[in-house]
Amino acid sequence: MQRQIFTEEHEAFRETVRTFLTKEVLPHYEQWEKDGIVSREAWLAAGRQGLLGLAVPEEYGGGGNTDFRYSAVLAEEFTRAGTPGLALGLHNDIIGPYLTGLATDEQKRRWLPGFCSGETITAIAMTEPGAGSDLQGVRTTAEDKGDHWLLNGSKTFISNGILADLVVVVARTTPEGGAKGLSLIVVERGAEGFERGRNLDKIGQKSQDTAELFFDDVRVPKENLLGERDGAFIHLMTNLAQERMGIAVAGIAAAEHLLEITTKYVKEREVFGRPLSKLQHIRFEIAEMATECAVTRTFIDRCIVDHSDGTLDAVHASMAKWWATELQKRAADRCLQLHGGYGYMAEYPVARAFTDGRIQTIYGGTTEIMKEIIGRSLLA
Repeated sequence: MQRQIFTEEHEAFRETVRTFLTKEVLPHYEQWEKDGIVSREAWLAAGRQGLLGLAVPEEYGGGGNTDFRYSAVLAEEFTRAGTPGLALGLHNDIIGPYLTGLATDEQKRRWLPGFCSGETITAIAMTEPGAGSDLQGVRTTAEDKGDHWLLNGSKTFISNGILADLVVVVARTTPEGGAKGLSLIVVERGAEGFERGRNLDKIGQKSQDTAELFFDDVRVPKENLLGERDGAFIHLMTNLAQERMGIAVAGIAAAEHLLEITTKYVKEREVFGRPLSKLQHIRFEIAEMATECAVTRTFIDRCIVDHSDGTLDAVHASMAKWWATELQKRAADRCLQLHGGYGYMAEYPVARAFTDGRIQTIYGGTTEIMKEIIGRSLLA
């Protein structure tokens, strides 16, 4: 079906993204996968190409465009290229809104120009070893010392954790406040007592640096409080819909791409003297995936438009996230199976898509949490 949500401007931007991937990412990606981290030069190149800070006001060096469809294009093209390691979506769509929506004018002048140029790489540190997705379990503390915060604690599974120059840390500022006693404290590279642990060894997305972070009596200036004191819970909930939409967009794009390359493969691969595509079972598998992708695409595109218009709610974002990512997971498994032994070879795109995509049903809120959100909205 012909998609109807993009204009000529969006498609021109798509060509820009494809050119960037061809010139600045794909030639280096295998090396980044071996290194376990991408080059900082790639971030600077993304900044020069105008791919960072799409929604940041122009006065700070950004694109000044809040149309989420541009972010969707970026997510789709990076997914099709199989290059999730350069986490522009995390930077733009997850952390960006905290800086543009909560930062003071002074903070914006200090942080946003580098955010847009690629000189300042960002991360958000929420997850802790014993807390997972439970904000009430956050133990990292930020103690008010009058002229500064004293930060203590640890975080894990932090994307961009090694490269990050600016880390938005979720910390407890009111001990008895539960999930509502948390604040966002911004820690900058070089702060004394701020240490990075291992670059974690994952089964997929090898080039996306994911780290443990440790804070031992880190003195953070009072002016690095982002948003309201004890306001982190509301701030985090406000931005989750966009985070989940970004994941959903990547999910359906991955499923569609897997279907595309597998359809081509079964037409060319011969078994017992004829192409795999001549077997009824193979045709049924392709037919089922094509139908699931078409139906999902329709819903996700509607959600993209609604989010661009500011009308998408948390429930439908949760629906989009769990459905698209579970489809991606099923498609990756079925497409690998249809590739046979070749699908298990790392040199085949389907193999990397299988391991890279497995995290999709986990981060940004697991499938189970998405269902809980949806169920509560219907049965409250």
